[in-house]
Amino acid sequence: MIKNLLSLSFLLFCLVAGAASAELKIAVVDTQRALIESEEAQALQKTMQEELKSEEDAARALNEEIQALTEQLQKDGEVMSPAEQRKAQKAIEDKQIDLQFMVNKLQKAVQDRNQELGNVMLPKIDAVLKDLIELEGYDLIVDRRNTLYVNPKHNITRKVTEKLNEKRQKSKN
Repeated sequence: MIKNLLSLSFLLFCLVAGAASAELKIAVVDTQRALIESEEAQALQKTMQEELKSEEDAARALNEEIQALTEQLQKDGEVMSPAEQRKAQKAIEDKQIDLQFMVNKLQKAVQDRNQELGNVMLPKIDAVLKDLIELEGYDLIVDRRNTLYVNPKHNITRKVTEKLNEKRQKSKN
């Protein structure tokens, strides 16, 4: 009798748990991808690239200059005096130091701009997620980076991107 009662209560528990989990609405979003694919983020990214283009060009030109000096030293090194070789090597090393400084400065600028982009866009993504939670009744939204596998039907990244773009269009008008 007790065994039957335990089996019945276990079956009842499984049915209740199954019904409760069937009602749970779960979604997964790749916030980075939603952000990168949004029109606003792409526009901000393009602006950033335009602003940093001159610095990138200067670094590229300095790198080409270093390569040319290195090739020249290798080509003419045998006919140069030791003093001329040291002078040429010193010039290359000085330019390499300048290049490294320029690259570090450029990387810092890119990091700062990406941080600004995140500061601008993350509150907008949060607002879109809140809207989707209200509209579609999600009980749980998980970031894609924290999951191993997701059935594509639960991925709402495209919806988030579309909503971001819709809000941008509305704010333009």
